[in-house]
Amino acid sequence: PPTFNKPPFHHCMIDTQKNAATALCKAADVLIIADSEHSADMLYATGMFVPDPFIYLRLKGREYLCMSDLEWDRAAKEAPQCEILSLTRIQGLLKKQGIDKAGWGEVAAWILQKKRVTSIVVPNTFPLKMAQVISQRIPKIQLHARDVFPERMIKTPKEVRMLGQALRMTEVGLKVAISALKQSKKGARSVLQWRGAALTSERLRSVIHTAICQEGGQASNTIVAGGNQGCDPHDRGSGPLKADVPIILDIFPRVETTGYFGDMTRTVVRGKASEAVRKQYAAVMEAQESAIDMARDGVSGHAVHKQVESVFATHGYQSGRIKGRMSGFFHGTGHGLGLEIHEWPRMGRHSSDIMRPGHVMTVEPGLYYHGTGGVRLEDVILIRKGKPRILSQFEKVLEI
Repeated sequence: PPTFNKPPFHHCMIDTQKNAATALCKAADVLIIADSEHSADMLYATGMFVPDPFIYLRLKGREYLCMSDLEWDRAAKEAPQCEILSLTRIQGLLKKQGIDKAGWGEVAAWILQKKRVTSIVVPNTFPLKMAQVISQRIPKIQLHARDVFPERMIKTPKEVRMLGQALRMTEVGLKVAISALKQSKKGARSVLQWRGAALTSERLRSVIHTAICQEGGQASNTIVAGGNQGCDPHDRGSGPLKADVPIILDIFPRVETTGYFGDMTRTVVRGKASEAVRKQYAAVMEAQESAIDMARDGVSGHAVHKQVESVFATHGYQSGRIKGRMSGFFHGTGHGLGLEIHEWPRMGRHSSDIMRPGHVMTVEPGLYYHGTGGVRLEDVILIRKGKPRILSQFEKVLEI
């Protein structure tokens, strides 16, 4: 799904000097308290999926995990780089100090005190309650909220392969969706009929999710938005799909075994596209090709975004609020992709990011006009010194 052109909010504790923060975080001591099914940082640090919160600690280059008895043996096997600390043992010691129900905040504070830690980096999303508990128990400690793993932006060859696996799952979803649309027939009031009933966004989304699940992926909030619904880029779509109007298919599944995401968008018309839609599609295709050609080492995300806007302006497409609705091109050109669906760096109006080899990015320009419909195309690229490598492999066809 696209990201929008809104300037980011900065927490008061975040270091806004990215280069300084990167240099600091690579050598910094780090504390994370989270489950690894929802925290990309925790999954990146440990490489194991755990549904409940636990503690990750990096001190002077050594790594520690504090785990419940339930997860102890698995952690020792799946995270051999880490020394495993016993949650049960530490809670028992805290109980002797009069803390009967020691939570993760109290346990983390106990570990930090034992390790004589006075300053540590925590993720921007670190829980406020746990920060308060730690600060109460260790009044002199400093918690610095920053990006704890800025190196996540640069993907290793192994990560690129895992992202490729996620994209193949994405393409499976697109294939079954387009197959169902091709099999559908135009019925009364132009509603598409498939297997004896109206083909709705909900039915087609279910077909996509089932196919991806069978491939070992998890898909949610897939966008199947036809007609004017496609003019809101994050509208999931609902109700009957119709012939002869654009349908946006935006699929972004997660691989169950690795946690990496795919992300790809195609716009199709079952039947005959209007001349306005064909022109819109051609402009989006040209803008995307221009952006991909420009995206390489040393180029700013802002410059790529401006190039997309320039292509649209050349074709006469205006953007902004038209007749009370946001219209034209009003979201970012692309975003990083990895263990989160939206990662840094970004290509957008407010982006200050410079692309470097190893960045994996989406490129997803779009045009949206109420009464005509939305058109968006999205592919994933690997930034290199020269021309980027396109990781997506699915064809682009408007009329099906």
